Amino acid sequence: MSQRILLVRLGSLGDIVHALPVAATLRAAFPEARIDWLVEHQWQELVELHPDLTNVIPVDTRGWRRAPFSGSAWRELRNAIGAVRRGGYDSVLDLQGLYKSSLLAFAGGAARRVGFDVYSLKEPGASMFYTGQVAPGNAGHVVEKNLALAAAVGAEQPVLRFDLPATPEDEEHVEKMLKEKQLKDFFVISPGGGWGSKLWPLERYAGLARTIVRGRGWQCYLNTGPEEERLLEGFRAKAPDVSPVNFSLTLRQLIVLLRRAKLLVCGDTGPLHLAAALGTPTVALFGPTDPGRNGPYALQPERAAVVHYKELGIRTYKHESEPSPAMLAITVEEAMAAVDRVLEGAGG
Repeated sequence: MSQRILLVRLGSLGDIVHALPVAATLRAAFPEARIDWLVEHQWQELVELHPDLTNVIPVDTRGWRRAPFSGSAWRELRNAIGAVRRGGYDSVLDLQGLYKSSLLAFAGGAARRVGFDVYSLKEPGASMFYTGQVAPGNAGHVVEKNLALAAAVGAEQPVLRFDLPATPEDEEHVEKMLKEKQLKDFFVISPGGGWGSKLWPLERYAGLARTIVRGRGWQCYLNTGPEEERLLEGFRAKAPDVSPVNFSLTLRQLIVLLRRAKLLVCGDTGPLHLAAALGTPTVALFGPTDPGRNGPYALQPERAAVVHYKELGIRTYKHESEPSPAMLAITVEEAMAAVDRVLEGAGG
């Protein structure tokens, strides 16, 4: 009888990208296994077409947090637990390391539930629900840390592959929008970042975009997420001569767009990790978070550069509102020098 393995990585965008090699590694080690993925509804489309997965189980834990005692929250919880139980999994790998993910792994009833050890978890108490704990050891980047869990269940030969497929309809939509906007040779600026301490000032993004437009003759696409309209308005006000293009995209359509882009510049945010995984030339601006742990993981290192004032960066993942001193220390000139290095390394 073939193995049944469940991966639990609920979110977010960058973290899911960094977990993709686990699916490839498990499939290479266990070609006949059933390999499923438990993920937030919000990020389902990132993994539902993955060639190494058998099935994707969506869940809405955000709904639980919004209204934890509502009837809909309890129904969602029961449905998620029921879906995990019906999978009859032999092994569950908790790549998230939170109470909610470890509880879902536990509720599924698998005999083997593997997660990180108590010293490697954001919520150490989650480890009580595992039957096996893995100490990542000297694993630096989160990609290597994740692969340590795959090794713990017998997939010891890592496969560093990031599968991010899109549908023909996704390709057609992006092609249509590029033609409508007359966007041919373009670079992407993604100024959002989840919380304030990871943000680079918008006027510096505008200055960098202006320099690239003048020097390369490329057009600028400004990527914004839900509820980030203010960033688009602010950027246009600060760089009216750049005329940034923006249009609505799903996650898979963003993958198509980034695959066609000449360059992406942004902070520590999801599109950064998508672009690096796709091989798009990428410049990452880092402040309080550690690029050694969760910076761009490029299979072609010359296609990614990090600008980071390590001595000013206090390692923190707290959601602080103001840009960190390490972000404010990065100048437009330094970011542009990184752009030139990356484009030279990419043959551009």
